[in-house]
Amino acid sequence: MRVRFLTVLLAAAAVLPALSAVMALPAHADTPELPDRVAAGWRTDRVFVDERMRAAVPATELDRIRTAARTAGLPVYVALIPRTPAVQRADLPTLLQARIGEPGVYVVALVDGAYWSTTAQLYRPAGLRGRSLSSVRSDDKRRLDIVSDRPAPQVVRTIQQASTAYDGRALPPVPAADLEPGRERPERGLSVSDKKDRATAVGAGVGGLLAFVPMLVAALRYRPASKGSKGSKRSEADERPVEASRVRQLADSKIKQAEQALARLDRRRNKSSAQLDQRDDAYRRLDAAKTVRAEQPDDVLALAGAFVLARQADRVAAGAALQPPCFFDPTHAPGTLTVDWSDDVEVPACKSCATAVRRGRTPRGLRVQGKAGLLGRKPVPYWTLDPEDSPMVASGFGALSDDLPERIAARKDEVR
Repeated sequence: MRVRFLTVLLAAAAVLPALSAVMALPAHADTPELPDRVAAGWRTDRVFVDERMRAAVPATELDRIRTAARTAGLPVYVALIPRTPAVQRADLPTLLQARIGEPGVYVVALVDGAYWSTTAQLYRPAGLRGRSLSSVRSDDKRRLDIVSDRPAPQVVRTIQQASTAYDGRALPPVPAADLEPGRERPERGLSVSDKKDRATAVGAGVGGLLAFVPMLVAALRYRPASKGSKGSKRSEADERPVEASRVRQLADSKIKQAEQALARLDRRRNKSSAQLDQRDDAYRRLDAAKTVRAEQPDDVLALAGAFVLARQADRVAAGAALQPPCFFDPTHAPGTLTVDWSDDVEVPACKSCATAVRRGRTPRGLRVQGKAGLLGRKPVPYWTLDPEDSPMVASGFGALSDDLPERIAARKDEVR
């Protein structure tokens, strides 16, 4: 009996240490942190899909994302992962770029149930010029209309926005299949979010616009020259409309100057916050100038607006103070003086036009072809036209309100 007891005791003494060592081991090896797993996956495929959701993402969605990445013109890294509180708090694009260390656009698509959202950062090689990704995304009027029940539409749009920011290529239209139902045709009406976005861009609410209408109408009203003045003796036959070719040449020259000024600004390193703001504002004005120049290459009003916006972009990019155009003729020197044009409205004017007004004369102004009437078409000062027909007329080319880029973007959305 004693022999059996001693045998069992000795066996237990030999087994227990080994058993304790086994129990002390973890049930499985520690998994790497999520950024490390994504970075490791990108070594073989730059479109990473978390293993927890691979079966839930159709191959057609991944193929579309890969196609967009191949044609982006810059390196594209995409990660599709589930949303968790820890993931939502982390700045994953920054963490992932720190592990990869390469320039490109880093896109993280998060899914929570059936809802997808994206976050992204664009990293350029040192010294490379271009807009910020956030600036392009904020200017994209369709970004809030894109569906969120699958990953490809938002990821592809983000890649397109990065390409626009990276090399200035045009942002393509959103396919109808990627838009929320009811938003395929924007002319049916704006959503609440669209209205808020537009109100923010313009910088004024509906109440402010309504309060501005009486003053705007008074400013745009043609004020005849006083009796006996030299202006009243001017023959209408001599009042020829300005030639589009001349204004087009001015606009093209100023657009080129603005591009050169922005290139110099983009080459600067360690830009201050003020310089970054100047760059974004200059690009906003230059983009609007190029837009209206390309869409209406033979319209005098559009060409004059492009000239004004490009001239302002040039000044802003160079760090100079923004100057309004001359209200009477935006192709004149900037409106550095102010004159009384109606009972309650002062307008900026160049020295020549300001002198004419103070002497009781009406400046010749920018003359364009008016609408056809009983006596046919005749040259008229641009400010006598209907402001509803042109954002240039409505804002006095930015002399009455510094929101011409937003007005051009809004008119473009309405046309679409």
